[in-house]
Amino acid sequence: MAIDKKKTTTTTKAAAAPVAAVPAAVAPAKKTVPESLLKKIKLAKLESRAHAYRKAQLRRINLLKKKKVFTRAEQYVREYREKAVEERRLKRIASAAGNFYVPEQPKFALVIRIKGINKIPPKPRKIMELFRLRQINNATLVKLNKATVRMLRIAEPYITYGYPNLTTLRNLIYKRGFLKVNGKRTAITDNNMIEENLGKYGVVCIEDIVHELFTVGKYFKQVNNFMWHFKLSNPRGGWRRKAHHYVEGGDHGNRETRINNLVKRMI
Repeated sequence: MAIDKKKTTTTTKAAAAPVAAVPAAVAPAKKTVPESLLKKIKLAKLESRAHAYRKAQLRRINLLKKKKVFTRAEQYVREYREKAVEERRLKRIASAAGNFYVPEQPKFALVIRIKGINKIPPKPRKIMELFRLRQINNATLVKLNKATVRMLRIAEPYITYGYPNLTTLRNLIYKRGFLKVNGKRTAITDNNMIEENLGKYGVVCIEDIVHELFTVGKYFKQVNNFMWHFKLSNPRGGWRRKAHHYVEGGDHGNRETRINNLVKRMI
């Protein structure tokens, strides 16, 4: 059988031809981050750490403040209880000796305006302005001394007043109490507001306000002025006769301790 030499030579040459090299894959160019962006990221991390540190410090300070407030409240409760126990002890001693126990004179009074502006003489009107009683059912606390007692007697036909107990005073402050912040009537939302304005007097929480007012402390005037006058509602069941004195079956005048029942119906 004859072999085709031409064909064989061509095939061999084709097989022996060198294979062309495949070019290697080109590596992508590395992206460079701008220096300003790196600085911005670094600054953001530092600010985040500083914010977390400040937050932790503030949390620690608030916990210390809460502990201080609770400690003061417990101290005041003990003080009120000791005073009540001492008063009962003196009553028993006086009763055993066949005498009467006369408690100390009240140091402050709660004054409530019960009449409007019609037909009010200038002097009682001025007195009620000084007491911050500008509207019907406004109430305020007044420290009792010779001058204020005379003023109460002059304005007596247009007001009613008495001597509130601790429960009545606390309910007034907690339920109807507002502060005077920058001349504006502001609700009591936290103790920080009180500390910012009355901290220089040692009053840092709402229980300090109650204690300072109830005991007529050294800074009674400052604390009382910081409190906005109370705005009460008409009493449940209505008034009796505003034109008559309380002892005559009316409404105006001194109610002494019976002011507590009236305030309870007006809160």
